[in-house]
Amino acid sequence: MVTTLGVDVGGTFTDVALWHGREQRLVMTKVPSTPENQSRGFVDGIRELGYPLSDVERIVHGTTVCTNAMIQGRGARVGLVTTSGFRDLIEIGRTQRLVQNSMFNPRFVRPRPLVPRHLRFEIDERTLAGGGVLKAPDPEDLRIVAEGLLREKVDSVAVCMLHSYRARGNEDETGRILRRLMPGTPVCLSSDVIPEYREYERFSSTVVNAYLMPTMIHYLSSLERELSDLGYPKTLFIMNSSGGMISSRNAQLFPVRTIVSGPAGGVNGAIYLARQAGFSNIITYDMGGTSSDVCLVKNLNPMVSLEHRFSGIPVKTLQMEINTIGAGGGSIAWVDNDERLKVGPQSAGSVPGPAGYGKGGREVTITDANLVLGRLGGNSLLAGKVKLFEDFAATAMKRLSERLGGIEPLRLAEGVIQISVAKMSSAIKEISVEKGHDPRDYVLLPYGGAGPMHATLIAEELGIGSILVPRSPGNLSALGLIISDVRMDDVTSLLVYLDELDLGRMDKEFRAMEGKTAALLGKEGFTREAIKHHRSLDLRYKGQAFELNIPMTEGGVEAIKTRFHARFHETYGHGNLNHRIELVNLRLTSFGKVEKPSLEPYGCCEGSIDLAKKAQTDVYFKGRFQSTAVFEREKLPLGVGIDGPCIIEENGATSVVSPGWNARVDAYGNLVLKRR
Repeated sequence: MVTTLGVDVGGTFTDVALWHGREQRLVMTKVPSTPENQSRGFVDGIRELGYPLSDVERIVHGTTVCTNAMIQGRGARVGLVTTSGFRDLIEIGRTQRLVQNSMFNPRFVRPRPLVPRHLRFEIDERTLAGGGVLKAPDPEDLRIVAEGLLREKVDSVAVCMLHSYRARGNEDETGRILRRLMPGTPVCLSSDVIPEYREYERFSSTVVNAYLMPTMIHYLSSLERELSDLGYPKTLFIMNSSGGMISSRNAQLFPVRTIVSGPAGGVNGAIYLARQAGFSNIITYDMGGTSSDVCLVKNLNPMVSLEHRFSGIPVKTLQMEINTIGAGGGSIAWVDNDERLKVGPQSAGSVPGPAGYGKGGREVTITDANLVLGRLGGNSLLAGKVKLFEDFAATAMKRLSERLGGIEPLRLAEGVIQISVAKMSSAIKEISVEKGHDPRDYVLLPYGGAGPMHATLIAEELGIGSILVPRSPGNLSALGLIISDVRMDDVTSLLVYLDELDLGRMDKEFRAMEGKTAALLGKEGFTREAIKHHRSLDLRYKGQAFELNIPMTEGGVEAIKTRFHARFHETYGHGNLNHRIELVNLRLTSFGKVEKPSLEPYGCCEGSIDLAKKAQTDVYFKGRFQSTAVFEREKLPLGVGIDGPCIIEENGATSVVSPGWNARVDAYGNLVLKRR
């Protein structure tokens, strides 16, 4: 039985979960994050547990290092080496604006490429579209390019050659020579990062990877040294954006695959608990201190896609469709130039934090609004550690009300919550309604320290009738890390019409990819029995620019056509059964299956509801104070219904059950909320 440690670093708190494999016991804790150096909060969380790392077999880390580097524009100084005539490809792109809501903005300025033009170097080489090499790179040309890159003091180099997904020889030779001439400078090849069709997306993704490499290498190598000093010299695993673990080595080589590392772990944890509770269609809603992340899960499978943009920069990597907005407990309420109230995306973070922390913060945050409304108690500790001060929150709210002409502070506090709920509901609509899914057909699963506090309000906004609040919701992302499998993705471009497809050739290509990923997983200690492969195809109608991914199952070409037509109709609302279909890519996902902890059934099943009651207080709901019971979650009896309004407190989170809702505890200790 393996002992596994999961550490998820958020913007405000770092969550830690430890599964004692031999004792079959789960322990969780939470400590403040250290944004200036995430590894400090990481180590603080481990020390808080007090468990020797020498007894831990696996550590899994969810990190926002790459996310923050992209958002803040603090990546590396990148040099680009490409085929002669193509250095401007990353700037020309597809001649689209590629930034949301920019089409009708007369002041729009296109984001600058991550590599300025003077750092883009061309060499006279050429690989043909069919894979033949017309001209190999000249070592003397590469020597001159290397001198230019060294003179410009670049931190990393992206090598992106035309058609290298067909034949990678020219890129391999270029990379070999540059690494010899530029020792110590990371060099990444597009044929390693995105070995598939479409130059622009491949070039752009490789540049992003090079942009993030030095930051990720520095962070993870430093963290590994600290862990080794603490008694853990083994492999550190990192959660990747598609929901699987990868080794620290792979994360350093391919940081572009970890941009939504932290949120992906939470989705895995939510799916794990939903399966146990008997739900298959859920909308996950993770609200922490800085942001909120939402994801739609259908039939226990999260929605995933290959097309993403960060600040207008395309990134073509497989990742969960997680929608992130700047609305967390620490999001600041402010007044714009038109005297309108706004909430977020600016955050008070963990330092100084909301005004109610009493650590010098003066701005009103969502946490302060909940304090003023009575939905957070001043006698409770946030995350079990941070004392809250109602008077500081009230003072900050009064200052904000004066800025808005003296609006009554309670009405203002409720307005702050309503604005944040509207933003979070809109984020959920983007991943559900806008993609043909009715949120009323799903169960809302909130987690994070602040998620359960706003769940009923969001559910009402979306017409959702059921909510599942897991035990220890503030630590669910860390739990999701320790139950995640090791995952490896591979792709081979194979452009051919389906009616001309050679099934034998396709099977041969898949088997070659499976052999490669199985060998890599074997090096991580997985037996043949523990390795599972999933094949899929990227398909499109003839003449389309983009494709849909279809799982590969039995049935041959006709079955593939049937599945594609059905998927196309489901996605776009129409299709053409007579139109020719083209295969673009073969995709393989290989898993190294890890042992999953078996969560114990809920033990508190006797006694009266009165034993769980902590207090009776007045809480502000819908324009007036209402008498509200406050319960201690750990003492709630199994199956007993509680009508709202009520507040259910636990270490790390508070669940607010609004008027018109009922809550009960299920067999595994989850709170099941139903609209009355």
